[in-house]
Order: sequence, then C-alpha cells, then structure tokens
Amino acid sequence: MKPLHTLFLGAAFLGASAFAADEAKKPAADVKPAAKAPAVKLPAQPADVAAPKLGNDGQPQAGFVKSHESFVALAKKGEAQVVFLGDSITAGWNGQKALFDKEYSQYKAVNFGIGGDRVQHVLWRVENGEFEGIKPKVVVLMIGTNNAGVAENSPEQIAAGIRNIIAAIHKRSADTKILLLAIFPRGAGEANNPGRTKNKAVNALIAKFDDGQKVHYLDIGPKFLTADGTLSKEIMPDLLHLNAKGYQIEADAIREKLAALAK
Repeated sequence: MKPLHTLFLGAAFLGASAFAADEAKKPAADVKPAAKAPAVKLPAQPADVAAPKLGNDGQPQAGFVKSHESFVALAKKGEAQVVFLGDSITAGWNGQKALFDKEYSQYKAVNFGIGGDRVQHVLWRVENGEFEGIKPKVVVLMIGTNNAGVAENSPEQIAAGIRNIIAAIHKRSADTKILLLAIFPRGAGEANNPGRTKNKAVNALIAKFDDGQKVHYLDIGPKFLTADGTLSKEIMPDLLHLNAKGYQIEADAIREKLAALAK
C-alpha cells in the first residue's frame, strides 16, 4: 500500500491537470484593441491667412515642424544668397543634389521646400522665423498647386496669399528680389483638368505682381508641355512632380534670369 502523502500528492496533481484541461476548453477572452483617438475636424484654412500645416489630431504636423525648425536654423547662419521656397516640387531638388550644387552652390543656395505645403503654410513659415537673420539676394518662389483642390481657396484668394508671402519676405529683407515662378502645369492635358484650370487662373493674377524691380514673374510651364498642351510622363511621371529630366529643364529655364537678379 502506498504511503498516504503519496496518494494525496497524486490526487492533487490529477485535480490540477483536470482544472487546466477544463480551462483550456473555455473560449479565449476577447482582447479589444486600444481605442483610436477620434479624428479631429480640421478648421478651414484660407489661402491668404498664415497657418501651420495640421495633422489629423489637429496639432501642427510633426514633419512640417521638424523641417521648419531646420530651416530656421539655416536662416540664422545668414549665409544663403538664394533661397528656394515652396512645396514638394521645390523640396524635390533635394533628390537632385548634384544638379542643385552644380547650378546653385555659387549662391550658397538653400532649399526651403516642404512636401504638401499650401500657400498659407509658406506664409506661416516666413512669419515664424525662416527669414530671421537672413537677407538673400533672391528668393525663387513657387507655391499654390496644393491649394488647387480646395474648393474654398479661390484663385483670387490663392493669389492674395502669394502676395502676402512676398510682402512678408520684404518686411524682413527689403532688398531681396523675388523670382516668382508660375505654378507648373499638372494633369495630362487641358480637358477635364480643374487643377490646371485653377492654377492658370492664379498665374494670370500673380503675373501682375511683376514690378520689374523687386518682383520678377517667370512662366516656364510651356517648357514642360508638348505642342498640344499635353504634359509628358517623361518629365512628370505622376503628372505633377518633376523627375531628373524635369529639373534639368527648370534649371536651364531659370539660369539666366536668376544670374541677373543675384548680381
């Protein structure tokens, strides 16, 4: 006969095993994922009033803030003679470093382009430190295509915002000359292309800002188009952003005017 303590331990083991087996048969408790923060309805942003770019949480977008702060730091060095200012089309020069350096290193040029920026965002950047401590000879400015899809941003409002950017730059650097580029064409062709239509309307308005002294308007858009107005994917693969061939066309098109203004 087995000792009593051995029988007791065996019974305890069998009981524990049976309990574990019963627990294993029970359905697993539902694990609910952490609730996402509700989306914040972003306030409307007029194109002619300075505003930071907001994220889905209603706060200034982290990437926008990081880029802006890096530009403020560059401005404080006070070295740049030429500033490129705009959205992703301007920012795209960062992917063409060899060409950018070849064309613009003589001007100690800096690139203040941020992808996705609209007119009001660039205005906010200028008013919040990107031109403090810097007095460039020339600012190459192109902005507005990201406002094209915003119904509330009329051509008149977009143009007014661009005028405000120019005024904000001159408030901080009175002698800086603005090389104001027409907004580039977008979309395959003219037909059924509201974005290109709105951009053309904006261009017609901002062309009037050219005073032959501090503001110089230059439309190089036709250089990207075929004779029938079609935009080639060999220049803009997504019919909006330039590739290497497109940036070479831009560099060739602005070279003479930029050199004259930067003297």
